[in-house]
Amino acid sequence: MEKYKFVAEYELRASPKMLFPYISTASGLSQWFATKVNVLPDHKYDFYWDNESHPARQVSLRQNKSVRFEFLDTGENGSDNNYIDFRVDVSELTQSTFLRVTDYSANSDADELKSLWNGLLEKLKEIVGS
Repeated sequence: MEKYKFVAEYELRASPKMLFPYISTASGLSQWFATKVNVLPDHKYDFYWDNESHPARQVSLRQNKSVRFEFLDTGENGSDNNYIDFRVDVSELTQSTFLRVTDYSANSDADELKSLWNGLLEKLKEIVGS
């Protein structure tokens, strides 16, 4: 199955240090991204939405910068797994904080993905007071 890479950037009125726990911890992610998130051994997480479990491994983490979760068993023969990548950038010119979201999955409907992520980020903005 062909994969699609959706990338969007959102401006948030929050410092990277304040924003980072919401994109990198189970308690932070469960407030806006998934219904429930459990931490498992070996940098694994179990994301729940739509009453389904979606196990993932945290494959990269740069403090106050970025985090990537690769979903297990979504690739062909264990390769090319779906992933979600969150990257925090600060504009040197305006000092604004941006969250870049990369959603790599089999969902190729750009409008649906844009609507989904816009809704999720509105929820995150409410939480961080942006």
